[in-house]
Amino acid sequence: MFPNSQPLELELGSGDGSFLVGYAATHPEMNLIGVERLLGRVRKIDRKVRRAGLTNVRCVRIEASYFLEYLLPQHAVQAIHVYFPDPWPKRKHFRHRLVNDHFAVIVRQALAPAGVIYLRTDDAPYFAQMRRVFGEAGASFQEIPTPSSLAGLLTDFERSFNEKGVQTLRAAYRVA
Repeated sequence: MFPNSQPLELELGSGDGSFLVGYAATHPEMNLIGVERLLGRVRKIDRKVRRAGLTNVRCVRIEASYFLEYLLPQHAVQAIHVYFPDPWPKRKHFRHRLVNDHFAVIVRQALAPAGVIYLRTDDAPYFAQMRRVFGEAGASFQEIPTPSSLAGLLTDFERSFNEKGVQTLRAAYRVA
């Protein structure tokens, strides 16, 4: 799938590819897969990747949890980035949220030993759910700080939210 055999990282819900392309450009030693459900966004990411001349990025159009659970080899990924997933704010829609109890199980399957999941959102109730999900995953995950170099690479949603004064909530968990 990639011209070079290198460590693999994923971004689930890549949006317009701002983070994915910026991260790939600064980390040529990594292979990255952007997982995005919407075709228009996949096309936009593809144009950005081609313009930047990046060979270490691929994009897959599929539902993120399905990709993790059924298509990705176990323990194949060094890091997973989940930035600003749809918060589905209505209580009756919570079941549609990407980060749920089962998500922690499939993330654990996907991550290599000492692999990390990075989370960002602007939605405080969803952030509380994210922290609960990974906090209750028992000895599987250990909370760690998000590196400042990573926090400095913004997504399109994050840039927009920050301009409006909305705070970014961040968490990261390493496979124990």
